[in-house]
Amino acid sequence: MQRRQSQQLPIRYVDRGTGPVVVLLHGFVGSADYWERIVPLLERHFRCIVPDLLGHGLSDAPDGPYTIEQMADGVLQLLDELNIDRVVLLGHSMGGYTALSFAERYPERLSAFGLIHSMALPDDAAGREKRTAVAERVRREGVGPFAEQSAPNWFAPENAKSMHAELERVIGIGRETKPEGAAGAALAMRERPDRTGVIRDSKLPVLLVAGSEDGIAPPDKAFAAENGRTTRHIIEGVGHMSLFEAPQELARHIASFVERL
Repeated sequence: MQRRQSQQLPIRYVDRGTGPVVVLLHGFVGSADYWERIVPLLERHFRCIVPDLLGHGLSDAPDGPYTIEQMADGVLQLLDELNIDRVVLLGHSMGGYTALSFAERYPERLSAFGLIHSMALPDDAAGREKRTAVAERVRREGVGPFAEQSAPNWFAPENAKSMHAELERVIGIGRETKPEGAAGAALAMRERPDRTGVIRDSKLPVLLVAGSEDGIAPPDKAFAAENGRTTRHIIEGVGHMSLFEAPQELARHIASFVERL
């Protein structure tokens, strides 16, 4: 998708549509292009702001390590530059971790927030070790081999076999990620805290979307925390990538959630 360059920040972003503002945050070794099948379905009714997060896409990728808080602060600074007050903030996977950090510290800037194939739980010890190994691997080999090996596991098994174009697109976006950015982001995810309390204690509406076949953020983890204003959806037959596996269904859930605010 065509990017705009921030006038004040080392951030590129997509800005399309009119109406209530929905900010869409991508996952690890992704970019704004992760949302390329969703934005055309939303932009008729909503203004979609879709940044390349720190270290990803066309945004800068300085040497890390990074923090999830840095990524959230970059979103805040972009909204300030665009003179946007309150938004609906939705994040996929790592973008969900970023949305939680934002909601914890800047709730006055939100009308709602949500996690798409994400969770408020921190990594366990094994997960932290995997993050360290990924950071070391992408520094050593680049992101391509990691994306080629990992991306099929992000799709439901049947979809990984049948959705060749979608899988290749995800791998291609991954290959474009700079090694410094991927390594810094992996370490940022490793250090993220437990934010289940952010959801439980929030007075804001919260959207939680999980895939029935997601082995990374399965429904039991995706729905580990709720509040009295939580909307939950399980998309059947998809893994971690409904943005590519079932974009129309995901877009319907997003639109329905935002329209009810």
